[in-house]
Amino acid sequence: MRARLLSLLLRPTRPPILLGIFVSASIVAAETFLTYPLQWYAPGSSLSVVYLLGVLVVSYLWGLPLGMATAAASGFAFDYFHLSPPETVTLFTSWSWIPTVIFLVVALLVSSIAAMVRSLVQALEANRDELRWVAEEQAALRRVATLVARGVSPTEIFDAVACEMGLQLQADHAVIERYESDNTMVVVSWWSKDDSSTTPPVGTRWPVTEHSIAALVRRTMRPGRMTSYEAPTQELVGWAREQNIVSAVGSPIVVEGRLWGMMIALFRAPEPRAESDEERMLDFTELIATAISNAQARDELAASRARVVAASDETRHRIERDLHDGAQQRLISLGLELRTAEATVPPELAEVRERLSHAVEGLTLVVEDLRELSRGIHPAILSRGGLGPALRMLARRSPVPVELDVRADHRLPERVEVAVYYIVSEALTNVAKHAQASVAYVQVGVEDAGIRISVRDDGIGGADPHAGSGLIGLSDRVQALGGTMEVASPRGCGTTLAAVIPVETG
Repeated sequence: MRARLLSLLLRPTRPPILLGIFVSASIVAAETFLTYPLQWYAPGSSLSVVYLLGVLVVSYLWGLPLGMATAAASGFAFDYFHLSPPETVTLFTSWSWIPTVIFLVVALLVSSIAAMVRSLVQALEANRDELRWVAEEQAALRRVATLVARGVSPTEIFDAVACEMGLQLQADHAVIERYESDNTMVVVSWWSKDDSSTTPPVGTRWPVTEHSIAALVRRTMRPGRMTSYEAPTQELVGWAREQNIVSAVGSPIVVEGRLWGMMIALFRAPEPRAESDEERMLDFTELIATAISNAQARDELAASRARVVAASDETRHRIERDLHDGAQQRLISLGLELRTAEATVPPELAEVRERLSHAVEGLTLVVEDLRELSRGIHPAILSRGGLGPALRMLARRSPVPVELDVRADHRLPERVEVAVYYIVSEALTNVAKHAQASVAYVQVGVEDAGIRISVRDDGIGGADPHAGSGLIGLSDRVQALGGTMEVASPRGCGTTLAAVIPVETG
């Protein structure tokens, strides 16, 4: 009941005038009947205050003209029923008309004040609505900006922006489309106020016709509107007619100075849209442009990292091949020649034979060092046997005892196996150098189309993942493969390195 009363008092449009006349007459009649019992307790001239209440109500709800008419009717009733002689209009017949004139003046003042109060209340209500609208819009923009800052996928941001913008503009549909080079547009997100309505699916491609809102925005690169919405294709024309779409407001999405796409709000209501709609849409399109720009930057960074990692792997392969096919082969050949020379040395030249033997042994050690270096660059056992044997070899060679748990039943892509190998190798090297640990635990397992790596120790902790170039390089390699890597190292509680690398399944 209270809410209905407030709604009646604050409604922007006045009630019908015929209703006002009926209410005015009813109020005057009710006040006249009310004053009869009151005249036993108050002098007749003071009863005019009762009539002022009706003037106040009518003036507030229906305005000054009807309020003045109510004041005149109230003055007539007051004069006729309460001024002596009773049931006689005393106006201009005796000095008793003076209270009537005073009542009329006061009633007119009350009517004017009531009308002014209504105007003031409506202005305050309009300001409150505007402030509420600004607060809601800012809240919507903050929600979208939070998604952009978190770096979520553009698809999620498109859907969020379409929903928020549609709600803010009170649109029936909100669409985000991308311009293509073949003079078409592709739907990337679609929001509808009515979930039951049938909408064209995401990925639908439409030609950009000359008189469409899409052509208008592309031509001007500025927000625009069409009061008679013309859809780009015959299919969409039919859909628009089914949905009773009568107008559209569009805003361009400009990414780094280039027109990327547009956002459209579609309306069924025939009322003209507010002029501020275009400006409100610009705030959302700027957030979309930022999200797209960030996504492109992330893609370029990932591609750059992938190229660096691929070039690094190729360099290691080339060095390995060069060492195997070049330096190692030459050293082995030279050792064979020295062995041959040693066999031909006469027995009386024992000292020369001994020196040749030492030289051959030295060459053999150099060849073994080169083989170890080659395995460090790209371990041959990883190429031949896969992750299991390669990680077991790392565990055997580690100065710190290692408890190894490898659950990989099949071969993985080479770059993934190389990344896992170097993650474990670098982590075990750090454990041996810095952790002062008694044991290290290595777990590697394939699960949910990805491989999870965990290396932890019981050492002193306190490792800084940003201080070592090795860990930074590993992080770049993992991120280049679309994975994530985290290092937790509280002081006195050991260090844990955890990484997840997605594995494409085909």
